[in-house]
Amino acid sequence: MATTATQKNVDLWGGGNKPLNASYGKMMMWFFIVSDALTFSGFLVSYGFSRFKGIDSWPIADEVFTHFPFLHGVEAPMYYVAFMTFVLIVSSVTMVLAVDAGHHMNKRKVTIYMLWTIVGGLIFVGSQAWEWKTFIKGDYGALETRGGEILQFVDADSGKRAAIKEFAYVMPQSRETHQKSNGIWYANETALPSVSLEEIKKGFEANSALLIRTQKLTEDGRKTILSREESLEKINTAVAVVEGANLVHNEYGNRLFADFFFFITGFHGFHVFSGVVINIIIFFNVILGTYERRGNYEMIEKVGLYWHFVDLVWVFVFTFFYLV
Repeated sequence: MATTATQKNVDLWGGGNKPLNASYGKMMMWFFIVSDALTFSGFLVSYGFSRFKGIDSWPIADEVFTHFPFLHGVEAPMYYVAFMTFVLIVSSVTMVLAVDAGHHMNKRKVTIYMLWTIVGGLIFVGSQAWEWKTFIKGDYGALETRGGEILQFVDADSGKRAAIKEFAYVMPQSRETHQKSNGIWYANETALPSVSLEEIKKGFEANSALLIRTQKLTEDGRKTILSREESLEKINTAVAVVEGANLVHNEYGNRLFADFFFFITGFHGFHVFSGVVINIIIFFNVILGTYERRGNYEMIEKVGLYWHFVDLVWVFVFTFFYLV
């Protein structure tokens, strides 16, 4: 009896067993995915907490992400982000087809579907880079008060945003960048804005159709638009011109919005870029017949798990960051 019990223990705990019939490589990929999922969850929870604290000044996504490549001046809120999401989801489908072709040892189909997956990933990464560039550059420009409040401009007649370049009064004067010794907030100014604060104030005073819109939200979820008298008083509290967004200033509103945008989308973009690089390596291994000689395409299944995870994370980022 003792010998039989010992033999059973050896069979169960002696090593070499596959939990859930998964190989070592697939199990390690699952461990990585779980740990990475916890990391992304922490980022999204932090974003939700910060947004809840600044709910009355948080930028409206439909007003921030309104651009579409090659359609300058045409407002297409969230259209391009939706296109990016669609491309990434389609690339996940092609990865499923590549894994299925690998199960059938069909080298030609694996090659085709892996190529389409790579193309989809490159389109997404390129689109995200374009979105970053547009976000950093900005569109309309704004002013910032000493307390960090963002002041935007709207046309009272049309109700649309007004770009500071369009109404600023250009004055013939020499301008120099601020230095730490005499600059605002004792910080170096890396580059001069396209127009100065004085030029914006003078142009605003001369155009009676312009009003100031603060970053504070009303009860119906819209930005607060001041009256003409309130706008003339409010503009005198501005101390700096803000164009676009970075980690310090944000023309769209609360600066934490830009910080989380760069951090979360950048971290996810790094994952997608890494996945594209790995897929390219696997793609060439498929062409060279590496997995044919091994007698299986399990490596396609491993990278497929990672790619599906990246796609799933983007669905949550898209939902919480862009839609909610």
